[in-house]
Amino acid sequence: MKRREAREKAFQFLFQIDINDNEPKAAMQDYLLENENDRFLKDLIEGVTEAKPAIDEMIAKHLENWTLDRLPAVERTILRLATFEIHYMEDIPANVTINEAVELGNVFGDEKSGKFINGVLSKVIK
Repeated sequence: MKRREAREKAFQFLFQIDINDNEPKAAMQDYLLENENDRFLKDLIEGVTEAKPAIDEMIAKHLENWTLDRLPAVERTILRLATFEIHYMEDIPANVTINEAVELGNVFGDEKSGKFINGVLSKVIK
């Protein structure tokens, strides 16, 4: 599977966990069994899930007039995914991660999502 597709699948999984407040470990095992051949997808899902408190802290520092829990779930999930890539996956250039996150925002969010995500991630990489 291509990385773009893996990001989209990781986003969908993490979004479901976030909005349903599911226990990630059990759900993750089932989901990853279905997609066991994709290491990048597995790294994204496990990484974001394990580093979520640190990732949330990084994001929260760069939000203006927002708190993390008030963000729409789409934007919150995309920001978590992209922040993980930026800070924990050194083989991916930050500009690629931001572009992919903006694309996810444009597909799954509203007309302002991509711009908002770009703004926050631009601060996260500094």
